[in-house]
Amino acid sequence: MNRVAIAFLLTLAVPPYPVLAQPSTVQGQVRRDMKAGAVRSLREIEQRILPTMPGMEYLGPEYDPAALVYRLKFIRQGRVVFVDVDARSGTIINQSR
Repeated sequence: MNRVAIAFLLTLAVPPYPVLAQPSTVQGQVRRDMKAGAVRSLREIEQRILPTMPGMEYLGPEYDPAALVYRLKFIRQGRVVFVDVDARSGTIINQSR
């Protein structure tokens, strides 16, 4: 087997790790929005909202960069609850039960 063929086979065996190291598009967008002062940090939003949801298990957040909204997901007794929070002001704008 020649060197070119061996080099080609080796490149197929190496996973594309640099792709994994890049932040997701949404994470990058929320960082840019925070740096620009357009939105509050997720930590600040969570500190404000989580205490208002007693008895619920917090499952995690999502961020909508187009609407500037954090969606926090909770569950209690098998029912999922979404809490949409204005990322600029930190106020709850919608809660689905």
